[in-house]
Amino acid sequence: MSIIKSEFLLALNQVATERGISPEEVIASIEAAVIAAYRKEYPEKFKDEPIKAIVNKETGEIKILRNDKDITPPEFGRIATQTAKQVIIQKIREAEKQTIIAHYQSQIGTIVKGRIIRSDNHFIYVDIGRVEAFLPKEEQIKNENYLPNTTMIFFLKSIESDKFGNPRIIISRTHPGLILELLEREVPEVANGSVEVKKIVREPGERAKVAVFSSVTGIDPVGACVGQKGIRVQTVSQEIGESERIDIILWSNNKEQLITTALSPAKIKKVELNQDKKKAKVYVDEKEAPLAIGKGGVNINLASKLADVEIDVIQVKSEQEKNSLAS
Repeated sequence: MSIIKSEFLLALNQVATERGISPEEVIASIEAAVIAAYRKEYPEKFKDEPIKAIVNKETGEIKILRNDKDITPPEFGRIATQTAKQVIIQKIREAEKQTIIAHYQSQIGTIVKGRIIRSDNHFIYVDIGRVEAFLPKEEQIKNENYLPNTTMIFFLKSIESDKFGNPRIIISRTHPGLILELLEREVPEVANGSVEVKKIVREPGERAKVAVFSSVTGIDPVGACVGQKGIRVQTVSQEIGESERIDIILWSNNKEQLITTALSPAKIKKVELNQDKKKAKVYVDEKEAPLAIGKGGVNINLASKLADVEIDVIQVKSEQEKNSLAS
């Protein structure tokens, strides 16, 4: 029974070469699938003796054999043809998927532009060019609108497998790497390494702090990232959502100094650091406390993350207030 013409085999070889599929692997898959189809279609003919399917690579003819005897039913041709085509199509799709995944595997940790397609209770589905990517709830910025056909910048976070083993490209709008990649794009000094981004912490959609440093004489790392009239940091802010304020601060290996800088614009009177317990007491005038803490505690939380210590703000009365009370 000739169900695959030799021309088709030639076409298979061509497609296999172009897609990076092994023709032998496809033939083996066809043979296994044909046996499964035979068992399903003719259960009464299936006995304990093992059977096998053979594809003639020269003619494309497929036979069902038991003990090397041809037991192929004459009417089995149509089923075998459909089975062979399905296997080939599946193999081609799998190869295409793996090629696409390999392409994006090399882009993990970079930013991609994508167009919102649709959403459900778990994901925002985004067209990023050659494939559909997934934006999970935990990677979405709170209160950010993800309307269909909206184009945004995303951070390509990882490639994971779903419960069926299918690969999923996971993207993010909340990852600190999104800001880092945008800074590398907008700030030449960051891109060429003369300004180093030491750490980024975020409350996505609200505020972010970026600590930068440079050992190159004559380079102001904060000024380089902010840009003339703030143009560089504004461009980054526009991409991640203008509601998220970005503070660019100078990194210091001195924790007390880093905490003081991270709590700006509040003016800090004194920092008492317990390095062993990773705790710090920060003393500020009463009027400075709201600035140090920030709306909803965002400023102090980000400063704590940046310095990797738990910060407790201690309010003290200013000298002027003390003198007023004394008089």
